[in-house]
Amino acid sequence: ETAARRKGKARRGRGKARNEGLLSKQKRSRRMKANDRERNRMHHLNSALDALRSVLPTFPDDTKLTKIETLRFAHNYIWALTQSLRLA
Repeated sequence: ETAARRKGKARRGRGKARNEGLLSKQKRSRRMKANDRERNRMHHLNSALDALRSVLPTFPDDTKLTKIETLRFAHNYIWALTQSLRLA
């Protein structure tokens, strides 16, 4: 019954109605756009981390903290500043 119904109706959804070359180009285009978005996201994240590193006190100035070290150090530094304000 269902097979007979399918034969009588037009295809819906993602069939092979489109040219496979066109689909391949669209997939490639979507992937390139997604890659660009991810690259920009990481660029902005790295810029923000560099700005954060520039305001954190470090003992050897030439030492570059990793991303996770930067975040942990900032958290601990803010906590220490908060504690010193509470005690003052």
